[in-house]
Amino acid sequence: MAAAERGASRPTGDNRTSRRRRPPPLTLSAHFRLRGVGDYFRGQSARTWCEVEAGWGGERTIVRDAGLEAGARNPEADGGMGEFKVHRVRFFNYVPVGIRCVAYNHQSNRLAVSRVDGTVEIYNLAANSFQEKFFPGHEGRATEALCWAKGQRLFSAGLNGDIIEYDLEKMSVKYSVDGFGGPIWSMAADPSGSYLAIGCEDGSVKLFQVSPDKIQLERTLERQKGRILSLSWHPSGTHIAVGSIDYIAVLDAKSGSTTQKMLMDKRHPGSQRRRCVVWGVAFLSDGTVVSTDSAGMVQFWDSETGTLVQTHPLTSSDVLSIAVAEKEDSLVVGTAEGTIFHFQLIPSRSDGKQSQWVRTKPFQHHTHDVRSVAHSPTALISGGVDAHLVIRPLMEKVEVKNYDAALRKITFPHRRLISCAKKMQLLLFQFPQRLELWRLGATDAAGKNEDILPLSRNAEHLLQLKKKGPENICCSCISPCGSWIAYSTASRFYLYRMNYENNSVSIKRVSKLPKFLSSAFQILFSGDSAMLYVASNQGSLHVIQLLEGSLKHLHTFQPQSGTSEAISLLAVSPDGNWLAAAGMSSGVSIYNLKHLKPHCMVPAYNFPVTALAIAPNTNNLVIAHSDQQVFEFSIPQKQYTDWSRKVQKHGLHYLWLERDTPITHITFHPKRPTHILLHDTYMFCIIDKSMPLPDDKTPLFNQLSLREASENVRRRHAHAFKISKKFQPLLFMDLLDEGTLVAVERPLEDIIAQLPPPIKRKKFGT
Repeated sequence: MAAAERGASRPTGDNRTSRRRRPPPLTLSAHFRLRGVGDYFRGQSARTWCEVEAGWGGERTIVRDAGLEAGARNPEADGGMGEFKVHRVRFFNYVPVGIRCVAYNHQSNRLAVSRVDGTVEIYNLAANSFQEKFFPGHEGRATEALCWAKGQRLFSAGLNGDIIEYDLEKMSVKYSVDGFGGPIWSMAADPSGSYLAIGCEDGSVKLFQVSPDKIQLERTLERQKGRILSLSWHPSGTHIAVGSIDYIAVLDAKSGSTTQKMLMDKRHPGSQRRRCVVWGVAFLSDGTVVSTDSAGMVQFWDSETGTLVQTHPLTSSDVLSIAVAEKEDSLVVGTAEGTIFHFQLIPSRSDGKQSQWVRTKPFQHHTHDVRSVAHSPTALISGGVDAHLVIRPLMEKVEVKNYDAALRKITFPHRRLISCAKKMQLLLFQFPQRLELWRLGATDAAGKNEDILPLSRNAEHLLQLKKKGPENICCSCISPCGSWIAYSTASRFYLYRMNYENNSVSIKRVSKLPKFLSSAFQILFSGDSAMLYVASNQGSLHVIQLLEGSLKHLHTFQPQSGTSEAISLLAVSPDGNWLAAAGMSSGVSIYNLKHLKPHCMVPAYNFPVTALAIAPNTNNLVIAHSDQQVFEFSIPQKQYTDWSRKVQKHGLHYLWLERDTPITHITFHPKRPTHILLHDTYMFCIIDKSMPLPDDKTPLFNQLSLREASENVRRRHAHAFKISKKFQPLLFMDLLDEGTLVAVERPLEDIIAQLPPPIKRKKFGT
């Protein structure tokens, strides 16, 4: 089976058994399940936590020490966090979708990533590789090619035969154009970005002119035999190299004629003759064409004479992808075995007049097919079936050996997929094509550190709500009281009213919605569940009052900055008087909900916002940015707080700044106004503003070392940052009440178990 076909398959649904408690409602794809999973913690002191773990095959209750505090029993004396119960949840059956294409933009230092389900993501590599934008997937959009063109414009093409341009400001599909050649397998922009070349199923290569408003078909080049699986422009823009089955052709971009054709060797190492698929080509300035194929070869061809210059057999499986550095002194290829090979152009003579391509480094950061690779000035970038986006820096290109020189492996999205109804202790899980509603478990037992506690009530799967139409879900939210659920696709907004009676759940859709609620990019309910805030992809923000089974439109805030960019994050104050909205690049706007008017703007910052929340009582807005900086802004006083100025003057610990995953959620303790609770994928932290800030000489993760120390030592070395890495990977953590936390984890081994089996590699001695 070809590597492309093998990588296209992935498991869907839940293959575990369950018991239905009641029939689903007739109007919705909803059901009620009971599953034996629920995690509960109880802490004996400020530094101890108790947890209840439950697997799919059974459950167990364990009491563990989280190592969060410096160790004093009096939480107020050393800035402790107090006693908590923690629900440890591992039944969010989320599986990231495999990566199909990556495209690097040299001008903006941004990376576009397309996934198998049609989702497109934009990563800002200059902002700590933060996923600043995303376009939800579509069932009919099988993306096979992705490229940047003139004016920072992004295009994709796929097997539906359409070329799509994305509006990077409004976060929507701008338009789609028929390619007029059947399914599209490859696409590339010329060096000037003024033309797009697409390789089609019918063997044609078509050129589209990139105009300011749209793209237009200009001409079709000479048709080849077989589908065009790969193509690459010459840096001069005069010729195009295309790869098909058993051959490589070079076409004149102006006349459209074929100037050279190179036949592939059909002999595979250790096998009989079979067809050779050219998965990737790269056209260099000196006329060299580099190809990768299903024979496991990387070959270098002279496009003038059509002769084979150099061959590098790499593997017995397919070599699927190739990318070349802008200076053409380095290239990277990806294989179906998950291996990345790096090639460099090395001088073969002492005078430097002759050079030769040499394979220098293999890297094994993937378990499955590497479907696409990219080459930035300082890093090799790869993605494939295992859904990992890997950014491996080239150490010889990195000037300063700081966190920029660290390997990045991005697995989970940098946005929240989980919302919580605190009063009802419900969790709403967002999947691309459905929502799941769960009720947390409970325990009546009490215990101490390391005790095992039984569950008195298991976690319950209350509802599964499937999306309608071909578009994936882009955002969702459940109200704090659990009575409302809202979600949106790219073109439709849905609102449901929930009713809980005894052990049954009923749901009713609100059918009469205003026309302006056609879609939403962010959704948020007020703390009392009486108001709904809906942000559109054009920057407008709607304020809606929720009534019994209906709604009332109160006001619409228009974007203050005069732009129409989408709103990426929302936060409302607990008293319902203030609303903060963060745009992709225009900063944070604050609105007065009591008088329904704009209040102020937070001073602009160079890095995008990753999380924000408004503290109770003080109405201070806490903002986290992708460079790991944390700010506190006083909304009533319209300025940064004294603590925030102190942090900026003192500086955060270097280990804190070197974290490579963004903060995705912030919350506050209702009884402890000095505490800020926040987390990223691999860390949960409580910042105590009353404690001193750590300097670079102080161990940041010192809670475990101070556990056995005396009280005087703990007092002397304690600082504001209480960090735990016990929960990993951590997708969501929030306070249910002043004494209860919920933590949602997604172990990587559970994700790997649901991927298709990888290619077996021959190991030495086996």
